[in-house]
Amino acid sequence: MGKKARRALVLGGSYAGLFAARVLTEQYDEVLIVDRDKLVGERGPRRGRPQGKHINAMHVRGLQVTEELFPGFIDELIADGCPTGDYAGSCRWYFNGKPLLREDIGYIAVPATAPLMERHLRERVEQLPQVRFVERHDIAGLEATPDGSRITGARLRDLDNDRDELIEADLVVDATGRGSRTPAMLEKFGYERVPEERIKINLGYVTQHYELDDDPWRGDLAIIPVAFPSSPRGAIFTQTDHGRVELTTYGLLGDHPPTDQEGFYDFVRSLAIPDIADALKTARPVDEPVPFHYPVTLRRRYERMSRLPAGLVVTGDAVTSFNPVYAQGMTVAAVSALTLRQHLSPNGEPDPTAYFRDLARDAIDAPWEMTTTVDLNFPDVPGHRSLKMRMVQRYLRLVQVAATRDPKVTTAYLRAAGMVDTPQALMRPATLWRVLRGAFARTSPTDRSPQPALAESR
Repeated sequence: MGKKARRALVLGGSYAGLFAARVLTEQYDEVLIVDRDKLVGERGPRRGRPQGKHINAMHVRGLQVTEELFPGFIDELIADGCPTGDYAGSCRWYFNGKPLLREDIGYIAVPATAPLMERHLRERVEQLPQVRFVERHDIAGLEATPDGSRITGARLRDLDNDRDELIEADLVVDATGRGSRTPAMLEKFGYERVPEERIKINLGYVTQHYELDDDPWRGDLAIIPVAFPSSPRGAIFTQTDHGRVELTTYGLLGDHPPTDQEGFYDFVRSLAIPDIADALKTARPVDEPVPFHYPVTLRRRYERMSRLPAGLVVTGDAVTSFNPVYAQGMTVAAVSALTLRQHLSPNGEPDPTAYFRDLARDAIDAPWEMTTTVDLNFPDVPGHRSLKMRMVQRYLRLVQVAATRDPKVTTAYLRAAGMVDTPQALMRPATLWRVLRGAFARTSPTDRSPQPALAESR
């Protein structure tokens, strides 16, 4: 008798779901990807991913992992009309309204619109013979053994025929995003509530696309003024695929951009630098301003659960939903797939306790700490600021000041923001010396606040 075929069921066709599906094909005979939307062949924004109408991004580390899992991916984006440049040297960064000194660091940035990047990733997954997409199906619930100790599959609802279907699986991967219903389902099966951390940032941003006849970037890829406490408004103005121009501008703590055209332009004129407003004087909008509201960051602490069912893991925004301004989500989704890969085997299954422990340590802890440290630098964002955090915030202020005077400090900072290095790398002796020398070389700005890279080229 032959070996029984093994099936993995991925709930959600998000970036996280696609990355997970890729590594699952290494150990499972069949990988089903379930999503409410039609996915195959789609080229534009889709309903299930409202952020798809906004600036898309992937940090350096995310591109590295994507290229490892899908060799040639970067070349495919370039061939499909994406511009390229250096992650640090080709982006015009402003902290506290002051430009950073910068240099090329040898890591590519490939600004792509969200639908284009997602399509290329999905098409690479479609080519894997083990993968099948189950489109236009909602997840009605997880299925478990009578004692709740193992997840055995999921009940799906066909949205076109209004029929339910049970799909059994040896492993279920929840990649349904921040709206994941897994915590509620686990409680239904008798498990404790999944611990959560939330930070209320009340972020709102608006995106619009343009045609331009000139080059306001003067050879750069993007202009990125980053919000800071005395001016909690920021933006990224970038070139992207097929000659298009994207602008996303944002405000924290309820200070959101309006969506009427003149009000939107007024908001842009209020930014800490005039570069983007000057460029828009002759720009031609090709669509209407589109808003997005993001009230709180969210981390579900599965690694703190006292027990978990076998046959289930969670990934992507369903575990941690980062402040999208810092563009960490796609990269964390990619890195999370590497963690999942480490817990797969030809015959066994992931130990959920070990998986979530390693996921926290290897993929989530560092970017979450960075995001939290920066968000809590805004005084009106509620949350506990430990002594350690206040010390880190103070040091990052010095890093910001030094980065306006020393390109090596900018490089160190953007390597950490790009998730190539850990944040602790900023404390290496050589970098520490440059930070202190640059920060105290002359009178520092009165308002210095730490910010991470706004976009992974997003």
